[in-house]
Amino acid sequence: MIRLKNREEIEGIRKSCHLLADMFNEIIPQVKAGMTTKDVDDICKKFMVQHGGKPAWYRENFPGAICISINDEVIHGIPSKKRIIKDGDIVSIDVGIDLDGYISDSTHSVLVGNVDPKIRKLDEVTLECLRAGIEACRVGNRIKDISRAVEEIARKHGYGIVYDYCGHGVGLDVHEDPNIPNVSDWGGPNPRIQEGMVLAIEPMINLGTDDVVLADDDWTVLTADGLASAHEEHTVVVFKDHTEILTDLNYRSFKA
Repeated sequence: MIRLKNREEIEGIRKSCHLLADMFNEIIPQVKAGMTTKDVDDICKKFMVQHGGKPAWYRENFPGAICISINDEVIHGIPSKKRIIKDGDIVSIDVGIDLDGYISDSTHSVLVGNVDPKIRKLDEVTLECLRAGIEACRVGNRIKDISRAVEEIARKHGYGIVYDYCGHGVGLDVHEDPNIPNVSDWGGPNPRIQEGMVLAIEPMINLGTDDVVLADDDWTVLTADGLASAHEEHTVVVFKDHTEILTDLNYRSFKA
């Protein structure tokens, strides 16, 4: 069931999302070669707690405050003291904050040091996919209009698109209806986009194959061919005449 949010709920979710944007603005410049993924997790958790929030992922028993995935890790990478960030890595940081029961969700892929131009372009295209998906997210369209917008750009550049995981509703829980696939031929419902929807749109785009595999830790998802993946995500809220990007690092709104 899709839960349309009222004005009070949207304001609570907006505060959570703005706090998450503030956190990313603070931590992204700190992500450097030589850090462990647990170092980044600790910084994020400290920020959340200091500002009255807590990690939303704890609701789903994830073993970390953030998901942090490097290179061929697509999503759900577990923070570890043994995993060291290196020069040339693409590091995707996926974070949700639970602020007074309201959930935000966003991902930024951080390019560390001297990144291969192919991977840099992959992330640039993934950001383009995200922008296109948000532009398609407006009242009267359908969910798969978002999917189609993402897919067209990724395929134009010859990239793989993750089928097995997708965007989703968010705001009162970590994962809500509807699912938001990044490919238009993905099965399942295709509801119309309505005022009051709060959605996490998140292209996961691979340098090579569409296919992914699950690691032995039962959390980390990797590309099947070992090539890099990029992940970018925003939480948005749909109004009658525009869609607001709640987790935008500059808090701006997109006019549909």
